[in-house]
Amino acid sequence: MKKESFFLVFVAIGVFFVSLGYGILPNQTMPFLYDIEVTNTNLLNILRAISGLYIALVTFWILGAYNSNLQLPALWSLTIFVTGIALGRIASIIIDGLPSPIFIFYLFLEIIFALIGYLLIKKQ
Repeated sequence: MKKESFFLVFVAIGVFFVSLGYGILPNQTMPFLYDIEVTNTNLLNILRAISGLYIALVTFWILGAYNSNLQLPALWSLTIFVTGIALGRIASIIIDGLPSPIFIFYLFLEIIFALIGYLLIKKQ
C-alpha cells in the first residue's frame, strides 16, 4: 500500500470513530468523552449532521485510498478538513481560552495530519 493510501485510510479510521461519538447515542458519549450535556433535539440534530458529514468524507478518503483517480482530490479534502478544524480550534483558544486536554490533543493531531497531507500533495 502506498503511503498516500495508508495515510488516507489511517485518518479515515480515526475520523470515523469520532463521527460515531457524535452520531450514535450522543446523549451518552458526549457527556462521557467531552463533559458536554446534550440537552435538546436541536443539539442532537447538529451532532448527527456533523456525524453524517464526517462519514461522507471518510467514505471519500477510503475511495481515494483505493482509486488512483480520486487519490489527489481525497488528499486535498482531508488536508483542507483537518486544517479547517485546527484553525477553528486555534481561534477558539485565542477567543475562549484553553479547552480540555483532549481537544489540545486533537489539535496536535490535526496540525500533524495537515502537514503530512500537504507534503503528500506537494510530492504529487
